[in-house]
Amino acid sequence: MPLFARFQSRLYASFIGILFLCAYVLGVALLAFQKALVWLDGQHPHLAFARQTLARWLSLHPKTISMTLGSVLLAGGGGAFAIANFGPDISAQPVVTVTVPVEIAKLEEQAQMLDQINMSLRRTDSTRSSDTPESLLRRLGMVDPEAANYLRKNPIAKQALKQSGRSVVAEADEQQRLLKLHVRWLNSESDTLFQRLVVKRTPQGLQASLETSPMNAAIRMTGGTVASSLYDAADEARLPDAIIGQLTQIFSSQIDFHRTLRKGARFSVVYEVLEADGEPVRTGRVLTAEFNNHNKSYQAVWHQEPGQKGDYYSLDGKSLSRAYLASPVAFSRKTSGFSMRMHPVLQTMKAHLGVDYAAPTGTPALSIGDGVVDFAGVQGGYGNMVIVRHGGNHSTVYAHLSRIHVQKGQTVQKGQAIGAVGSTGMSTGPHLHFEFRVNGTHVDPEKIIQQAQSTPLSPAGMARFKSTSASARAQLQAAALMREGAAQ
Repeated sequence: MPLFARFQSRLYASFIGILFLCAYVLGVALLAFQKALVWLDGQHPHLAFARQTLARWLSLHPKTISMTLGSVLLAGGGGAFAIANFGPDISAQPVVTVTVPVEIAKLEEQAQMLDQINMSLRRTDSTRSSDTPESLLRRLGMVDPEAANYLRKNPIAKQALKQSGRSVVAEADEQQRLLKLHVRWLNSESDTLFQRLVVKRTPQGLQASLETSPMNAAIRMTGGTVASSLYDAADEARLPDAIIGQLTQIFSSQIDFHRTLRKGARFSVVYEVLEADGEPVRTGRVLTAEFNNHNKSYQAVWHQEPGQKGDYYSLDGKSLSRAYLASPVAFSRKTSGFSMRMHPVLQTMKAHLGVDYAAPTGTPALSIGDGVVDFAGVQGGYGNMVIVRHGGNHSTVYAHLSRIHVQKGQTVQKGQAIGAVGSTGMSTGPHLHFEFRVNGTHVDPEKIIQQAQSTPLSPAGMARFKSTSASARAQLQAAALMREGAAQ
């Protein structure tokens, strides 16, 4: 049988080779015949009659010639297929199994060592307002009635798990029992220390303790290009909302983000992230940033003199921070200025003694400068209103708020949210009515804000600033490279 199979295979291969050779020879012959006819037509006119006679004969019998050639090729292919079918059925061939023993050195010792290893599983989640100890542990992949009962009765653990949104890290053994549980949180957003609940299993049973640890500052850098809006570009660069707000405040004296921000504007930013146990808890401040808008670059770097309040400066040492923010609402649209207008509710011509900023309900309303809350409550057509008293007999008014976040007598800082945009009082839609008063007299807010400047650096402070500026340049170059790499 193998001898017959080899003979059949060779015969089949020879037959196919002959067919290819015949096709090749036929093609060469036809090409040579065509060239010969051209040569005869050009060099021997006396033979043209014979060529024309042959051509007429070929044109009169095209089907006969085509069928003859097709029959030859079809017969050759059919013969090859018939010879191929003479072979044995592959499914009927005997199957030979070859077994080779494999020896693993010290297999029993390795198995014993694996049995001695205690496996533990680590999972992370966040607390929810609807959580019970059982539901939290079940979400973490554990079924441990003893641990659930302990978390329900222990006062420290009960208080720590009461608030939603807190980070939970749990470690379980192979039997899905709780080995260790960590819960982290901040008492307030301004804290530099974080709280940590630690529940762990000991030979004496489960034990809980409350720890306080400092957060570590990590440096992050990123960048982006504005295609439609700054918010979309920041989301694509995974930039936190708090950092976006800081960027608009830093460059508010140089860039009007309401009107002059162009498509294609590029930004690079280096900022702090405060971490607890290696995981981010909240964002810190912007350390250095660069904005390129309409082919003009703006840089900013954070610098703090010993014993003084820090501020942002350009790389040549000029202060970027004015005493007041350019706007009390980030990314809003000014709908009415400080001028005479037709009152939208009273339908009469009346002096508009402030500036209106259109924004969705709930948008944070920011104090434009440091000061003390002089009034926080409801006042006639102003609806929910906050008045902040600043230095130099200056005061600012924030009206039509949906919510108020401060109380009378409270100290506020520049950029702090004192409420949320709304439509309370005499209002036709969600917006913030903003006023600026000097000695109780209404003035144009935009003029006062443009005139308010910060204190420049001293000569000694300028010398210290140069080292900060050099470091900021290097960081901005690295952030720009990351932005370009992400764009590619």
